[in-house]
Amino acid sequence: MKKTSIVIAGGGFAGLSAAMYLDKTLARRAEAEVTMISRENFVLFTPMLHEVASGDLYPGDIVNPVRRILRHVKFVEAEVQAIDLSARRVRCLGGITRLELEFEFDHLLLTLGSETNFFNLPGVSDWAVTMKSLSDAAMLRNRVLALLEEATIQKDAATRRRLLTFVTAGGGFAGVETTGAINDFVRETVRYYPNLNEELIRVIIIHPGDFLLPELGQELGDYAERKLRERKVDVIKGARVASYDGAVVTLTDSNTIPASTLIWTAGVKPSPVIAPLPCEKERDRLLVSEYLAVTGVLGLWAAGDCAAVPVFNTEKFHPPTAQHGLREGLVAAKNIAAMVLDRPLKPFIFTTLGQLATIGRRKGVAMVFGVKFSGFIAWVFWRTVYLMKLPRLPKKLRVMVGWTLDLFFARDIEQMITLRDVEALSDMAGRIRARRAPQTSITAAPTLDTAIHDQLK
Repeated sequence: MKKTSIVIAGGGFAGLSAAMYLDKTLARRAEAEVTMISRENFVLFTPMLHEVASGDLYPGDIVNPVRRILRHVKFVEAEVQAIDLSARRVRCLGGITRLELEFEFDHLLLTLGSETNFFNLPGVSDWAVTMKSLSDAAMLRNRVLALLEEATIQKDAATRRRLLTFVTAGGGFAGVETTGAINDFVRETVRYYPNLNEELIRVIIIHPGDFLLPELGQELGDYAERKLRERKVDVIKGARVASYDGAVVTLTDSNTIPASTLIWTAGVKPSPVIAPLPCEKERDRLLVSEYLAVTGVLGLWAAGDCAAVPVFNTEKFHPPTAQHGLREGLVAAKNIAAMVLDRPLKPFIFTTLGQLATIGRRKGVAMVFGVKFSGFIAWVFWRTVYLMKLPRLPKKLRVMVGWTLDLFFARDIEQMITLRDVEALSDMAGRIRARRAPQTSITAAPTLDTAIHDQLK
């Protein structure tokens, strides 16, 4: 009997939530094979990325290995390149040698998430620092330390000021949290550099709107701005970044800011794999029904940032947040299982529980069930909520220990990764790929993971 092939493309919140449900249900049955494809063999807890960037947590504290979470769902570390809906195949590249892989599917759940959108602004994609991945956060921390070291050996005051100017584009959650964390980190660290002083440091956040954190409303946005300004952060509103050449940030109002670091949190877009699909879309995201099924394509489902999920019985759409993605993935998995087992589908119905953000120096803002509050209580609430949501007990304990030590000891200020390390890894990867013998494409149904393993060896 031919097994039903179910493929989950993407390993974010929505993809992991779906895989965990199927791991306990359909993947245990003999008539089904479930495969999860992801670029990394871990799931990243993105709400804590800024704490890695500021040195509050180590990178390993906020990631969980997929293979320790899933027991019956097969996992393949590869990057999805294209989807052929007519042939019902997913094409991927896997391994250092970029081996071509293909997976057949009866049901495909797309949870590919989003990517940074630079809006084709001159120089921004070449020079800006992003905050989407674990390496982004780790490299930003190392970049701050490298610039402090560089500033100590520079004699020119203007050059020092440029090296120690950090600009963030975007005043949403990611921008405000990253700005607050980096500001605390660099100002607390500079005291270990006798040749430097805090007056050389400039941290700036640029937001096109009238107030920060528009998702939380003007009251909390104004509070966040006030607290950031108290800690010497410059807040520029009503302007956007127009271009960046690695040394000077040019704004739409023609003002310029000499800065060696531009942190880009000003926009995202769905995965480029979504764009060529001949499916109905809403603002470039796949339009799905209330059951998370992609309109007009049998067996195709979508959840998370790449899906436009309608609010039940309205013309609105759910926001692409983690709390929505987790629940969308779960409902999509339940409906896939219902289709396979010939059971009725259930619609996705969910109301946002609340939204939280930290703004540095043990301060936060929150709106929970419509109630707004801020300050130390909001910061404690943020840590409590996200600690509970962090997968697996060992990681919760590591984070708790890290936070506790942070109360009594200063942050570590060693560079874990240097530019020499990055160059060495890049050179090694290039040599490995250059030696790769010509490979033929491998067509692999989810039941052929043993053959894939042999090829990868």
